[in-house]
Amino acid sequence: MTKRSTSTGGVTKNGHKFSENGTSDSNGKLQDEDDRKVGLGKKVTLLRGISIIVGTIIGAGIFISPKGILKYSGSIGMSLIVWIGCGVLSLFGALSYAELGTCIKKSGGHYTYIMEIFGPQMAFIRLWVDLIAIRPAGMAVISLAFGQYILEPLFMPCAIPPVAVKLATAIGITSVMYLNSMSVTWSARIQIFLTFSKLLAIAIIIVPGLYQLFKGETKNFENAFQFDNMKLSGMPLAFYSGMFAYAGWFYLNFVTEELEQPEKTLPLAICISMFIVTSCYVLTNVAYYTVMSAEEILASDAVAVAFAEKLLGKFSIAVPVFVALSCYGSMNGCIFALSRMFYVASREGQLPEVLSMIHVRRHTPLTAVLIMVPIFIPVVFCLASFFMVFLSLYSDPVNTGIGFAISLTGIPAYYIFIYFDQRPKWLQRVLDSFNRNLQIILEVAPAEE
Repeated sequence: MTKRSTSTGGVTKNGHKFSENGTSDSNGKLQDEDDRKVGLGKKVTLLRGISIIVGTIIGAGIFISPKGILKYSGSIGMSLIVWIGCGVLSLFGALSYAELGTCIKKSGGHYTYIMEIFGPQMAFIRLWVDLIAIRPAGMAVISLAFGQYILEPLFMPCAIPPVAVKLATAIGITSVMYLNSMSVTWSARIQIFLTFSKLLAIAIIIVPGLYQLFKGETKNFENAFQFDNMKLSGMPLAFYSGMFAYAGWFYLNFVTEELEQPEKTLPLAICISMFIVTSCYVLTNVAYYTVMSAEEILASDAVAVAFAEKLLGKFSIAVPVFVALSCYGSMNGCIFALSRMFYVASREGQLPEVLSMIHVRRHTPLTAVLIMVPIFIPVVFCLASFFMVFLSLYSDPVNTGIGFAISLTGIPAYYIFIYFDQRPKWLQRVLDSFNRNLQIILEVAPAEE
């Protein structure tokens, strides 16, 4: 690894410092033109924190296909109980993370906590799985949904050409990456706007749906707790579907170092966000059931669109736009938070050094972008998680086994890339050259302590 030193006129062999717009002071600290040291500031307020959590959790699923829980739970009544149960479990998990975040005040989320508790090998395995499978796949799904729904109003009633979807997807994810590379403040502001947009979209579904319910449209709730179709083996999959829909409550822990007053902001943002999300999910499903039967929901590929066509008439054309905005908000929130995990992993020496460097003028992690709780809360959350995982081995052994196999590939990778310090000299020269050249091109530098 290279050591830092001061210089002018770009990058030196020992320390890469810029003088054009990022200058060094007399103590060798790299600063920008406004005399700020290079680093990530504390720009995440309570409102921005709530927008990160809510905006990331609420993606396309509640609009497109909330039928997984209905399918595996076997009845409307049980599906609503599962939605509520998953919300409570997610809150327990989020409160557990809030305690971790106020004790270990480092960004990086679960990567940092695994590193502190279990050591670098286990942390790297988690990082490895995130890097090669989980995050690329998740980002691909949400960005493709964005591409599909942003174009739907333009092509109705015809099918959208696959090439057009891919082009819109590429433009969407590139714009999100550019935004997060240019300004932390603006990416946070846009996240607030997108969060309010998706809450508006949900309100457009909930308000007319509840109006129909108060008018007496309750036929779909008759015999809501019939257990004829319920199977015990399906319940873990129902909870899996629900927990997937709530995924994202942990993202604020990825930016702990950027929170204003993290001891207060983190737990408060988590509690408010989970109340908002759980209320939205349950009320949205109630609204769907007032207009559509269980059979209609199970047969629909886009429940919100079918709901709007039945109840809102011509205004239904706006629903795909809101779904697209919701997807865009999830993309923005994911990149904003997850880039910090890779930033911290680089800082810990488990990813290339250049990933832990900050843009000298923009103060963004440019390269990383390409309260005390009762003990029963984390215990209940952990037991429920183990219950779902081990029962899933019985219910769906193939897909669960694939997930375990992907995780296990991190073990040899750890020993090859991390554990053995004595790398061949030619490989070390290649890595040093890569870090140095990419640092020059992207105008990034190590964050000042």
